[in-house]
Amino acid sequence: MDTNYIIGSMTALITPFKNSKLDEDAYYKLIKRQINNGIDAVVPVGTTGESATLTHSEHKTCIEIAVAACKGTKAKVLAGAGSNATHEAVDLAKFARDNNADGILSVTPYYNKPSQEGLYRHYKEIAKNVDIPVLLYNVPGRTACDLETQTIIRLFRDCENIYGVKEASGSIDKCVDLLAHEPKIILISGDDAINYPILSNGGKGVISVTSNLLPDMIAKLTQLALDEKYKEAKAINDKLYNINKALFCESNPIPIKAAMYLSGIIQTLEYRLPLVEPRKESMELLERVLKEYEVVK
Repeated sequence: MDTNYIIGSMTALITPFKNSKLDEDAYYKLIKRQINNGIDAVVPVGTTGESATLTHSEHKTCIEIAVAACKGTKAKVLAGAGSNATHEAVDLAKFARDNNADGILSVTPYYNKPSQEGLYRHYKEIAKNVDIPVLLYNVPGRTACDLETQTIIRLFRDCENIYGVKEASGSIDKCVDLLAHEPKIILISGDDAINYPILSNGGKGVISVTSNLLPDMIAKLTQLALDEKYKEAKAINDKLYNINKALFCESNPIPIKAAMYLSGIIQTLEYRLPLVEPRKESMELLERVLKEYEVVK
């Protein structure tokens, strides 16, 4: 197994659409922009990538494009490969491995609300079927399923290639609890509002929504924190507060796509139903807040 685990600044990529179809050219260019602005890894087809409404073919195409865009660069691909059905998650994980993704991000099964034992067996099945790094993804606000600390630790200790967790519960207490009981686990922030607190508590990276818009700032914040330059890192985190808050004024990825459209980074503003365009009030908020930032094209 490749033990070169994926840490640092990572972007939870949006998925651009044009005329209701995946815009492959725009997607490739978005990834190249991320690389050029210092991001360590890209994360295609996660929550922000509207993975729940992509076809399996589109999902796999996004992984292929990300791998192609990162080829020959230092940037890695942590491919979204989760599902509420274990066999589907295994299939996506194998596809990511076979197509040279550096690792996979596997969200907790949504909707069916498994027990902790069910979660353990789900992830163990995925891990035994691939030999690349697996990052667990806990986001109970989306999935109605919370991956508890003891289950995370159990999986980390029992499965060689499960190296850590993207924690997006919003709970600092849970992050402290996890590292206090298993300091070797890799903790990745999945909540932009608390990137700095998680990094300063021992987190090893972030998977950011905001970095779709401001990859340079997220990359710098993360590297400063990893270099233990906490005062400078906190200053950037504080500067990002207003945009981090605005980008969650509606369900992700509605605001981030709108902000990227307003900034000229994407040329079309399309979502996959049931997601729709932001409310007028949300667009006005984003327009005001964006004036505080310099968005590098």
